[in-house]
Amino acid sequence: MPSLRHELLALAIPRLRRARELDSEPAERARVEAWHRTLDRTLPTRATPGFARRWEVSVTDIGFPSYVLTPRSRRVHRTLYYVHGGAFMAPIDTFHVRYATRLADALGARVVLPDYPLAPEHTWADSHDAIVADAAHCAGADGGAVLAGDSAGGGLALATALSMRDRGLPAASHLVLHAPWVDLTTSTPETRAADAIDPWLFIGKLEAYAGWWAGTPEDLSRPEVSPALADLAGLPRALMLYGTRDLLHPGCRLLARRAADAGWDLTAVEEADLIHVYGLLPATPEAARAFARVVEFVR
Repeated sequence: MPSLRHELLALAIPRLRRARELDSEPAERARVEAWHRTLDRTLPTRATPGFARRWEVSVTDIGFPSYVLTPRSRRVHRTLYYVHGGAFMAPIDTFHVRYATRLADALGARVVLPDYPLAPEHTWADSHDAIVADAAHCAGADGGAVLAGDSAGGGLALATALSMRDRGLPAASHLVLHAPWVDLTTSTPETRAADAIDPWLFIGKLEAYAGWWAGTPEDLSRPEVSPALADLAGLPRALMLYGTRDLLHPGCRLLARRAADAGWDLTAVEEADLIHVYGLLPATPEAARAFARVVEFVR
């Protein structure tokens, strides 16, 4: 049974994020584009206590900013390459920075956060090659790299690993996927039923954002867009964590089945009745359990 803290956040987060179904795709596109014109795309660190004292930030230009966060007071042994979620249309959030730096502390790592161009103004093709090259550079450096992401970023992390494999580039040592969005075709029939129980995500928005990110209907099933539909053999060891009160959980189950068929070493942790990206939520027993599982897996 979910904890009381989790249940309170399951009520509060959709309200705070003003989660609701879209009125129409054109209206949603206009709303998101107008919002993008107001965005401050600097790294959101002010809500992370002691961030400036603990972390040095530099920026690598890979066609768009890729933030490198290096701890000031300890040596690093590897890189955590973290691809943020947000349905491909939202920027890096405070939750992403807090989670990635906390995990990096536990792993003795630096953090790299690519700030990729967002839909609907951009598609997967505007950032994929740059992220693949950036992640491969980190994977080939001393200590290697852990490739991780949540939601849309989890899907991007998996798509990046696929391209690194196919191009013969250095591979990440591990993959960590929090409720990854891995099938943008929404081919799993259970997705419609999941829409009725998810308090945060909505099927209409899911379909609109998927179309924006793909760019064309033909690209929806590409491995760079829907990596669950690709050949999964030969990928790094992976850990996937997701809850069943999540619109994306049917796609996660699909990925787990296809991984087993391909012989890919993927450990899938399914938690009953937990919401989307529960492992990134603040101060819940479920998130603490997920964090400990990730640290144990990557170490």
